[in-house]
Amino acid sequence: MTETATLQQALARFFNPAGLDRQRQRVCRHLLACRTEAMGGTVLQCTDCDHTQPHYFGCRDRHCPQCQGRAMHQWAERQQANILPVRYYHVVFTLPHSLNGWVQLHPEVIYRLLFQSAWHTLRSFGRDPKRLGGEMGMSAVLHTWGQNLSQHVHLHCLVPGGALGDDGGWHGARSHYLFPVRALSRHFRGHLVSGLRQAATAGELHRVTRPGDVDDQLNALMATEWVVYSKDCLEHTDTVVRYLARYTRRIAISNARILAVDDRQVTLRYKDYRDCDRRKQLVLDGEEFVRRFLLHVLPKGLMRVRHYGFLANRCRRRRLAQIRQALAVAEVTPDADSAASDPEPTYTCPHCRQPTLRVIGTLAPRRPTCGRPPNHREQRYRA
Repeated sequence: MTETATLQQALARFFNPAGLDRQRQRVCRHLLACRTEAMGGTVLQCTDCDHTQPHYFGCRDRHCPQCQGRAMHQWAERQQANILPVRYYHVVFTLPHSLNGWVQLHPEVIYRLLFQSAWHTLRSFGRDPKRLGGEMGMSAVLHTWGQNLSQHVHLHCLVPGGALGDDGGWHGARSHYLFPVRALSRHFRGHLVSGLRQAATAGELHRVTRPGDVDDQLNALMATEWVVYSKDCLEHTDTVVRYLARYTRRIAISNARILAVDDRQVTLRYKDYRDCDRRKQLVLDGEEFVRRFLLHVLPKGLMRVRHYGFLANRCRRRRLAQIRQALAVAEVTPDADSAASDPEPTYTCPHCRQPTLRVIGTLAPRRPTCGRPPNHREQRYRA
């Protein structure tokens, strides 16, 4: 095995643009160019030992495992002020695997209905006078994968445990699971199947062409139990922020899970939840690995993180102020240091191990001569 095995290395060996739509080709080219000469960058020089090296820019694609760590930290910093001093709940809404084919045919339609049905379910339960009797909030993030890169579409939702009542009071939840999960799953199932039926009637599922397939599929969906998971989280603010940020910026595969790449296969590590969460290794043919990864490329422009209720962008500041007033807690103000722009990054010299690398020039992007990133050892730079 090699310690340098990465998603970029696997794509460089096995990526074939033939037969792929434009969005998947675009994502693969971004990932292949990430932190290479194709992106351009800067030239760094050590002020102590005069060591010089290039530093290439990242692609910032949301599917790139090399570019999500910084984005996750920045997102967490922005969300810090929105956390309430209440119990939070982690709720997961999962689509049945029998819908995976429709997800590939009409991803925008299915993902839209998934978000809408999850929020409609929680909102209906929250407004029930016998439960919380008020307006709830929800932050939801779309995931489409399982540990072995199979298609497993689900929403991770972080829900403040309570509702803002019409009287301006806060109605807190006391249960360890927020609402009964069987009742949640059946309401969620009914709303989403109804939405699919309406979408089919409106012609939005036009790629489903086999006669009777829509009715057969929807009838079968209503005859099966759907999976909804709900559990309370820790109440500490920092923990909740990190918890939410981890889910919002996670991608289908990280470089740390790719153990080896050779001329024919890719070896990755995964956790088998059906076998007591044991960590195992999975060996896939290179083409199969790329195929599974590309299952999780999202349509261009699709928002995979969405906020609802009193956490919606249009009313969040006003509603959070009302809730904090009802809870008799002070409003959280962003820290001046975190609100300021990011300081100039520092780089550690690989020779003298000191943070003394400084920018002395820029590198212009180089267009690849083929589908793979260039691999030149020398490049001109402008001081």
